[in-house]
Amino acid sequence: MLEPLVVLAVFGVVLLGELPDKTAVASLVLGARYRPLPVLLGVWAAFVVHVVVAVAVGGLVAALPRTPVELVSAALFAAGAVLLLRSDPEDAARAGEQEAAHVSDRRVTAGAFGVVLVAEFGDLTQILTATLAARYDAPLSVGVGALLALWAVSGLAVLFGRGLLRVVPLRRVQQVAAVVLLVLSGLSVLEALT
Repeated sequence: MLEPLVVLAVFGVVLLGELPDKTAVASLVLGARYRPLPVLLGVWAAFVVHVVVAVAVGGLVAALPRTPVELVSAALFAAGAVLLLRSDPEDAARAGEQEAAHVSDRRVTAGAFGVVLVAEFGDLTQILTATLAARYDAPLSVGVGALLALWAVSGLAVLFGRGLLRVVPLRRVQQVAAVVLLVLSGLSVLEALT
């Protein structure tokens, strides 16, 4: 059953985690180079695989004792915050341009799928999705929230990315996302201790 509050919470966390990600930048570069629809189809299909794997892993983690899961969740949220603060958005832009350069016009959808599928495995948002699936024990709601957030970010990147980056610096998005992850880390620690 779909739990709207869980969907919204997951959507917000994953959205903030994905905005400064290299996949969003790669989507932006691919969208600037090729027609948006084939790029979106490839990117969105890759995110379906990404979310299914993350939710499945999170479901396995949810079967473990609650206190250790909360403490590991807290550590993963904190690590995600540190990774965001330490990463350079310009590195993501350069990586996206290099990945896009290898995609042929005839295989835009397959290329976009491959770029995102490879780039996202073990990525911050996949770890966040798995952690949230373990925390909420609501796989469908977590999957829907995460998938909608990933689709929204990639859709924005492909369709409006260049204009958005003129208005909101990618570094600022990273900082806001890191603060949210630190808050979630603190909440997980409190949950584990009570």
